[in-house]
Amino acid sequence: MIANFEKAKYGELDTLVASHREAGDHVAGAVVLCHGFGAPGTDLAPIADEWFGSYPELKPVRFLFPAAPLELDPVYDARAWWEIDIERVQKLMETGEFRELRNSQPPRLAECRLMVQQLVEQACDQWKLLPGQVVVGGFSQGAMLTTDLVLNAPTTLGGLICWSGSLINEAQWRSQAAANQQTAVVQSHGTMDPILPFAGAEALRDLLLENGYPLEFIRFTGQHAIPPEALKAAVQLIRSVCCLEAD
Repeated sequence: MIANFEKAKYGELDTLVASHREAGDHVAGAVVLCHGFGAPGTDLAPIADEWFGSYPELKPVRFLFPAAPLELDPVYDARAWWEIDIERVQKLMETGEFRELRNSQPPRLAECRLMVQQLVEQACDQWKLLPGQVVVGGFSQGAMLTTDLVLNAPTTLGGLICWSGSLINEAQWRSQAAANQQTAVVQSHGTMDPILPFAGAEALRDLLLENGYPLEFIRFTGQHAIPPEALKAAVQLIRSVCCLEAD
């Protein structure tokens, strides 16, 4: 294992922090990755070890994996940022009522956004980083949460990684979309996704592009997953935000 993992508390969020085992004192940037619905806080943590092993130029980057505050199942450490009515979502998908999904505003969305914003601010203070040196993102529910953060951030963040996210909270997102249009985005989605319709990802892509965000959209034949090409694109985004040269 190339990554060192340490537990930390940022505001209200228990967080796993990954650093390269040979990392020095210089920190070039931070990446915050939020897990999806029903996953443990450590779900995305293996990505850091994989990237450190494959991309040595990421050595001065710190990766943070916060655990969502809502505990669904303590036995399996299943967690969520907000509750989801799975049966309702599936019914909406079956009937093609994507508009209702786009208009949904999870009751804990703003609360959790502020939690992750506080994490970002504390990480910047800890490593003397500017917000523009921070990439946020995640998978599924974590991708939607960090999209909400990017659109509402008080200071423009460096990048957004949106793996299998979707357009939600549409009215508020549209009203805020132009505020932080310099944030670079990598977005990926499977055309056969049975959890979040591909149409929702296209709608989010179009919203961001219409408002001037530099965005790379990765369409892949697959389901609710993170394909290798999306991982590679995320690394390229991190390199750019943190001003790192490929080794």
